[in-house]
Parts: sequence; C-alpha cells; structure tokens
Amino acid sequence: MTETVHRVGPGGLRPGLDPQGHIEREGSPERVPHAFRPVVAAARDRLPDVLGDRLHSAYLYGSVPRGTARVGRSDLDLLIALRAEPTDADRDAVRTLGDDLDRAFGQIDGVGALLYSRARLLSDLERYDLGWFVACLCTPLLGEDLAEHLPRYRPDSRLARETNGDLALLLPRWRDRVAAATTEAERRRLVRFMSRHLVRTGFTLVMPRWNGWTSDLHEMAEAFARYHPERAEELRSAAVLGYEPTADPGLLRSYVDDLGPWLAREYTRVHGTKTPRPGD
Repeated sequence: MTETVHRVGPGGLRPGLDPQGHIEREGSPERVPHAFRPVVAAARDRLPDVLGDRLHSAYLYGSVPRGTARVGRSDLDLLIALRAEPTDADRDAVRTLGDDLDRAFGQIDGVGALLYSRARLLSDLERYDLGWFVACLCTPLLGEDLAEHLPRYRPDSRLARETNGDLALLLPRWRDRVAAATTEAERRRLVRFMSRHLVRTGFTLVMPRWNGWTSDLHEMAEAFARYHPERAEELRSAAVLGYEPTADPGLLRSYVDDLGPWLAREYTRVHGTKTPRPGD
C-alpha cells in the first residue's frame, strides 16, 4: 500500500491530479461494475417520478462509480440537487425509494441519499465543501451537471479547512451518539462512520503537503503516516475498520476522547476552522 501512495505520475504529479495540479473528477458511468448497473438504472428511472419538477439533477458518489463496490457489501450513494430547499416530504419520498431499491437489489447494502438545493450547492459558502464534493467526487446521473458552474480545485489548505475543519464541532454530537448506541448493530454503524470520517480528516490534514488526492482509506492512512508516525497505526486501524467495522464500545470511546480531539486540535493549528454554517 505504501508503494501506491508514493506513486508519482507524469511530470512529478501525485495521484488524483491533472497535469495542471487540479484534483481530477473521480468516478464515471463506465466504471460502474456490471452487477450494480441495474440498480443505477432503476435509481435513474425512478427519481424523476419521485421528485417531479423539483428535481434539478442527481449524482452517484462513492464506491459504485469508482468501480470498487463489493456485491452485497456496498451501498448506493446518491447526491440529489433540487430546484428549491428540500422539504420533509422530499426526504421521505427519497427514503422510501431507497428502501424499495434496497429490497429489490441484493447486490447493495442500503441506499444513502444527500439532498440539497441547487442554490446551496453553488453558493459561495459551500464553494470549497459541497461545491468541491459535486465537482470532484460526484458522477452525473441525471440533469444538468453543476460542476460546469464550479471552479477547478487544488489540494490546498483552504480546501482542507472547508471540507474537514469542523471536527471539534462534531465531537460533542458524536459523544451523544456513542452514549445512545445500545445494540451491536448501532455500534457497528458508528464505528464504520467514525472510522471513515477520522481517516479522511487525517488525510486532509496532510493533503496540502502530500499534494494529491485519493478516496481509498488505506491510501489516505498511509499518506497521513508519512507526516504523523506517532498516530500512524491508529489511522491504519481506522482504515481497516472503515471497511470491516466491529461493535467495540471501547474503540468508540477512544475515537471521541483521544484520537478525535487530537485531530481536531492539530487541524485547527494547521488549517484553522471551517467557516460557520447557519445553525452551528
């Protein structure tokens, strides 16, 4: 794995960058594994019926459009842009669609959908967070591609700050979720979620120095390890758990009481804090 993240492309570029040093858009319809194409087709066909004229565009993200999804293990991740702010009725309709797809297609393990308005995705406030997410991590599925209205992005400190510079704000909420998790299934979901979030935060902490992009958790952990060997094994372990979670309550406590606070302090020291959002 170390060889992978140390790989340098033509002209000395890190992986994930184009010849000008911008982050390349990951994923494409051509990379969707054959087993998942019927699921993607069903989502594409049904979303207009579910949301009607409120739907502006829809995107795939995650392992399915990257071509790394595992049958029976991976979920289908969707980002949906609406012409107005999403309502509870929109969320309920999309949740019902996700449940229907999950029941109909055994090759997926659930459907996750993010709903935002077109205006928010293109807003100045979200330019280096949700905007970057659409432009670099999302694959168009339906409608106008909002990436055409967004800039090219470099793996710099501003991007690091605006994508993951809010860990300190999240940790109190995480502690509440850990305290409320009473079943193994709930704890396993939290381990998967928090492991992934911490690895991505650790990676973006060092991303400007590493000067590249990857969405692979193991590669992220190895990039982090180059600059923080004192925490390397914790990130490597979290990368494994991001794919194969356990239900260990002690691990969750270590995330919210040790690794998480350390990462939050280091992030603030290096990149500052994310621009506050309404309701923070």
